[in-house]
Amino acid sequence: MTYCVAMCLDRGLVFASDTRTNAGVDNISQFRKLHYWCKQDDRVIVMLTAGNLSITQSVISLLNEQISSGDGNPDHQSLYTVPSMYRAARLVGDAVRSVRTIDGPSLEATRAGFSASIILGGQIGAEKPRLFQVYSEGNFIEATDETPYLQIGEHKYGKPILDRVAQPGMPLGQAAKLMLLSFDSTLRSNLSVGMPIDILLYERDSLEIRREKRIHQDDEYFRNLSASWSEALRMAFTTIDEFNV
Repeated sequence: MTYCVAMCLDRGLVFASDTRTNAGVDNISQFRKLHYWCKQDDRVIVMLTAGNLSITQSVISLLNEQISSGDGNPDHQSLYTVPSMYRAARLVGDAVRSVRTIDGPSLEATRAGFSASIILGGQIGAEKPRLFQVYSEGNFIEATDETPYLQIGEHKYGKPILDRVAQPGMPLGQAAKLMLLSFDSTLRSNLSVGMPIDILLYERDSLEIRREKRIHQDDEYFRNLSASWSEALRMAFTTIDEFNV
């Protein structure tokens, strides 16, 4: 299991993912689930992945092969040539379907099944930043002002605070704080999600990656954030009138 979340804001995009994978309680590893592609002054595309690791790695490999095989050919479709984020989402959906055609029957013949979830976001040219969630079937939805964030993986524990606080007008740093609090709740309630956490902040119209960090278990900011949030919740709880029957 994993947990990934991204937010589409007026000022840009924020992405975060954990790095834990497990195939049982005695087979736990770390793999990066945040990936990005940059073309200077032209585009930034970021992907978060959850589900069967072999499937999502195959999707990423296929997308990278499309980029390599299309060098010098402007008509070749890849993440470096598509004209919009919508077209990028369609390209990723097609890649998921291609992997499903090859690996789907054997996986679905077992209890594992074909499971892959992807969050795709970024900016291409002058188009505003956009954020999509791509499903195992290759279809997708887009984040809106009413629902500016998307989650994949073990998301139920981190969802309530996002529902209450997330707003498109938030500064990127404030959104990053909110997402880390969402992770704090998830880490406390589900051992299948684990640190370190990869986090990336994309500033609108910059068309480059400037702010990226891996947050480890001993990160001072994250420890203080977790402790401060726990204390704030306890104080808020004590100030509410008791229930009387």
